[in-house]
Amino acid sequence: MSSRRRKQKLIKWSKLYTFSCLRPTTDESAPTAHLIGQTGFSRVVFCNEPHLHKTKPYKYPNNYASTTKYNLVTFFPRALFEQFRRVANLYFLLAAILCLTPLNPFNRASVIAPLVFVIAFFVFVLQDREVNSRKVKVHVGNGLFEQKSWESLLVGDIVKVTKNEYFPSDLLLLSSSYEDGLCYVETMNLDGETNLKPKRTLEATLCLYEDIDFCKFKGTIRCEDPNPSLYTFVGNLDLDKESHPLSPSQILLRDSKLRNTEKIYGVVIFTGPDTKAIRNSTKSPSKRSRVERKMDRVIYLLFAMLLLISLISAFGSSLFTMSENHKGWYLRLNDHVDPLSNPEDPTFSGLLQFVRALVLYGYLIPISLYVSIEVVKVLQAVLINKDISMYDETTGKAVKARTSNLNEELGQVEMILSDKTGTLTCNQMEFKKCSIEGISYGGEVTEVDLAASRRMNIDVERHRFSLDGSDSTGRSVEMFDLSTGGGGGTEKDVLGISRISNSRKDFFVKGFNFRDDRLMDKLWIYNRSNVNDMIMFFRVMALCHTGIPIEENGQENKLMYEAESPEEVSFLIAAREFGFKFCQRTQSTMVLQELDPSSGSEVKREYKLLNLLEFNSSRKRMSVVVRNEEGEIFLFCKGADEVIFDRLADNGRTYQQATVMHLSNYGEDGLRTMVFAYKKIDELEYEKWNTVFTKAKAVVGEEREELLENASELIEKDLILLGAVAVEDKLQKGVPECIDKLAQAGLKIWLLTGDKKETAVNIGFSCSLLRHDMKQLHLCSSQESSSSQQMKDVKKEIMYQLQSYNKLITEENRDDSPFALVVDGKALELSLGNDLTKQFLSVAMNCDVVICCRVSPKQKALITQRVKEYSGKTILAIGDGANDVGMIQEADIGVGISGMEGMQAVMASDFSLPQFRFLERLLIVHGHWCYKRISKMILYFVYKNIAFGLTLFYYNTFTGFSGQDLYDDWYMVMFNVLLTSLPVISLGVLEQDVSSDICLKFPALYQQGQRNIYFSWKRIIGWILNGVLASLSVFTLNICMFSSSALDRNGNIGDIEHIGTITYTCVIWTVNCQIALMISHFTWISHFLIWGSIFSWYVFLYLYSTLPSTYTYRIFTEQVGPAPVYWIGTLLVVAVAVLPYVIHIVIQRSFFPMDDHIIQEMKYSGTDVKDNPMWVREQEKSKQLTQVGYSARVDSKIRHLKEQLHRKRKSFYSSLTNSPMYKTVVRRDINPTLQ
Repeated sequence: MSSRRRKQKLIKWSKLYTFSCLRPTTDESAPTAHLIGQTGFSRVVFCNEPHLHKTKPYKYPNNYASTTKYNLVTFFPRALFEQFRRVANLYFLLAAILCLTPLNPFNRASVIAPLVFVIAFFVFVLQDREVNSRKVKVHVGNGLFEQKSWESLLVGDIVKVTKNEYFPSDLLLLSSSYEDGLCYVETMNLDGETNLKPKRTLEATLCLYEDIDFCKFKGTIRCEDPNPSLYTFVGNLDLDKESHPLSPSQILLRDSKLRNTEKIYGVVIFTGPDTKAIRNSTKSPSKRSRVERKMDRVIYLLFAMLLLISLISAFGSSLFTMSENHKGWYLRLNDHVDPLSNPEDPTFSGLLQFVRALVLYGYLIPISLYVSIEVVKVLQAVLINKDISMYDETTGKAVKARTSNLNEELGQVEMILSDKTGTLTCNQMEFKKCSIEGISYGGEVTEVDLAASRRMNIDVERHRFSLDGSDSTGRSVEMFDLSTGGGGGTEKDVLGISRISNSRKDFFVKGFNFRDDRLMDKLWIYNRSNVNDMIMFFRVMALCHTGIPIEENGQENKLMYEAESPEEVSFLIAAREFGFKFCQRTQSTMVLQELDPSSGSEVKREYKLLNLLEFNSSRKRMSVVVRNEEGEIFLFCKGADEVIFDRLADNGRTYQQATVMHLSNYGEDGLRTMVFAYKKIDELEYEKWNTVFTKAKAVVGEEREELLENASELIEKDLILLGAVAVEDKLQKGVPECIDKLAQAGLKIWLLTGDKKETAVNIGFSCSLLRHDMKQLHLCSSQESSSSQQMKDVKKEIMYQLQSYNKLITEENRDDSPFALVVDGKALELSLGNDLTKQFLSVAMNCDVVICCRVSPKQKALITQRVKEYSGKTILAIGDGANDVGMIQEADIGVGISGMEGMQAVMASDFSLPQFRFLERLLIVHGHWCYKRISKMILYFVYKNIAFGLTLFYYNTFTGFSGQDLYDDWYMVMFNVLLTSLPVISLGVLEQDVSSDICLKFPALYQQGQRNIYFSWKRIIGWILNGVLASLSVFTLNICMFSSSALDRNGNIGDIEHIGTITYTCVIWTVNCQIALMISHFTWISHFLIWGSIFSWYVFLYLYSTLPSTYTYRIFTEQVGPAPVYWIGTLLVVAVAVLPYVIHIVIQRSFFPMDDHIIQEMKYSGTDVKDNPMWVREQEKSKQLTQVGYSARVDSKIRHLKEQLHRKRKSFYSSLTNSPMYKTVVRRDINPTLQ
């Protein structure tokens, strides 16, 4: 087999790694081997024989995965359910059935047609084709691999996955391009972690190196049944009559990505719904917005009104039938027996009238509202998709509204639950700063510091003080250098930050964002007397890692690096820029091209790699033991500050105090930090330790890891501190600014990440979720909970922490004491249990920021669910990976980032964004607009339907509860179809209370949606009353003016057709003028649709009255149209009908203005130009109550600087007043004779 292999310069990593990720697999599964074949461990996989899994008993699901709401089978019933769970549609279904009976007052088509149209307006179907149609190479026999789609994979298939491809299903790793079967896997889609995970195959399958090797490969896997556990696996591989135990280190999970490895071969174990990634996902829920759910309650209210007036009509009809009035000869009721007016059975007649009234007054229930809202929401989604301000030129992607059901919900979001990696960050590390020998290097002034400095210059200028206290024009002290006590008034001097040259301003290296002339361009060899420590610092950076140098595009001089973590890559790039280029690695050697301080030239040095002690979450450090060309042995160590400081020698703490201060500053800037140290080892000491270490490695058993840890403790001590490094997990563009605006808009932001606590906290600072004066409450468990008793103890510990935190928050002054809750994974798991949920959420909801670390996909979904249930707030969840799907689906609104980590999050989302920063505009602009548009639209529909429908009730009452309709059937149809439907669409699509720029300048306007101001019950009842008043005005005035008045010169008075046409004209004018009064932002489209609707009524009336077969023949051209009283009466009625609303808005804007009213007045009166300070002051009000974000962090920085300035002043006065010269001057002032 080796003859067929390509000769590669590969490393046998098993000789380098020493800890649990690569420990012998024979022991790992031994304790659970007896479980195979029992309940929960019954799965059997025939490797390379997928045809055996097409029939029972070994038939398993195919690899198709669905995250959508509908499929071909469920589309029709679910879509009908979606439509008929809307209350109004149920009513109109009943009305459509009733219209088939003789009781129908209208033409049947006029009632059935709207219902059919609404139900036919189906929702969009989202397909999963993009993921399921991905291609992967599958073994088809005779050593041939062909491209097949993911969905066609079967259990037992052999697949070949190449570098940077996703695994299509859960696989057992058989072999890789490395000789010892190692491969690297990125699991960010599953757990959010960016560190690469090493996986390694069994020794038994290492020979399966090329395609042809799979011709005769057969094997049987017996393993656990499908389950959602990402970190466990139990099974055996039966191969060549031998059984080999399997462990998680051989399992490659679906949606993970192959990295730093050219290829791997694997056999499919779990497919589709059986994969652990899908098992960790949740079913796609059916979501409805708060406004839509409340609209159902409004429909209930309108239906109650309908029942009330129907009962009044039925009762009135029965009374009229029993009275003497029904005997009038002109009614001709005795000519034939009418069941609706039968004096023999008035009760039954009243019941029939009740049923008839339900259909007659049905226009109180606005069925066209649903159609119009669907149309408007689709158009709103189109405008969102076409917003050029939310287009990302880098990726060529734009914001996409994947559903239009939740547009208005965007304007009511109160909490955001966000993933970190790939959502807030780019997953790209940049080397920013370092501390060497107690001196900090690099890093330009942060934006927070610059903003604080600029504002401090203004503030301090206003508070100049003089020595004698008389005025500010004399001997004034304007500014102090807050860091060194020296003078100077520049921003950087005020902040105590070293000046950094811009000579390399245009110089850019990916992963290296370091600016400091003291170290760059070989200048560091001249700047320090103790160059040896600086050399050692750079050697730690260049040698203590797991990286591999790779030629870039085949060019030997250009190297790029790949390593387990992106931090290590940034260290290697930085070391190269400082003159220590890592250029070659073999099994036992590492080669550097170093800068020689004595000659200033570059020389190659070879280091023999003796041992590598791996970095993991429990050790929090990594070490390498190397021998240089002179035979000296060194241990180079890097790790977390608290871990390294505990292992320093007494003579190795020279720079500790300064380094601690620098680490604090770096952490405040949101940077990830790591401390470097080294130790020179004697040959005898090393030989003695290596003997212990070698014995520990040879142990096979559970105690192996403990022995290795003890051995590492023997050598990793008495270290000499060199300094620290700081790298930035590069945020996406505009993230801090976006979070700042969202915080000003009143949104709370929670960070949910699979990363460790330190990383999450650093990102919290970096994106300005955290600030230095914020009190951090850390909820964590101090011990493992392996037994039930230990579990109880841990729960008590968590309970005690929650109680103390709750007391602390309650007692503190919340205006001045912002709190941040940081929760680790284990504590979170316990806190989400039934016992502690309420206490945990009580504390969390009272904190300004919550950061949850080491969170699994299931926990993300569970947190979202619990927060939703506990708080009742509108939740938005945003993420970019498959591990975020459950959270996205569980939230009221799910947003997916269409980044580099697949499309699972996007496909499960309601809205997709190319970058996190676009969330600012999506919510604060489009969300605000859509909420107000839909709210106004619904209220207007309620108004116009009441204004129109109640005229039928008034007429029925006026005519003795006869059950007759006032308007022609075609008038009724045209009311909602043409004459009032288009203006309301323009309101719902184009209305803007303020422009997008104003929305972003005044994000506090967004809180109107959070408080639901525009769709409160107070407003709903107000608009119902407005509709009642308008209907009363229209009907009463028309009856008074036209029921007994002549319409023409011949003295002819109007009949029901004339009164109906005139009343209908007034209704059309009234409702269209009302919407004109509601609109704040007019466009030519709005004018065209409003006044065009009124004009179209006259066109329709003219054409309809020319038809000889209708009762309205020539009613407009010869009867109503020529009558001046018709036109004058219309003008008068409309003015009276809209007068209550005009009075209301005049009073409100004059005496009780809302925020948007004030801003509108300022904008339209030109105050933003004429009185700019006032305009700016109004903007600043948005920031006053904000505890989170860039602005709050700047304010906090200013307070900190002012405190420092105040202390400087006091110190200055103290030193001045205690000086002999000052005392002499004072004595002379007191006693002039001393002069």
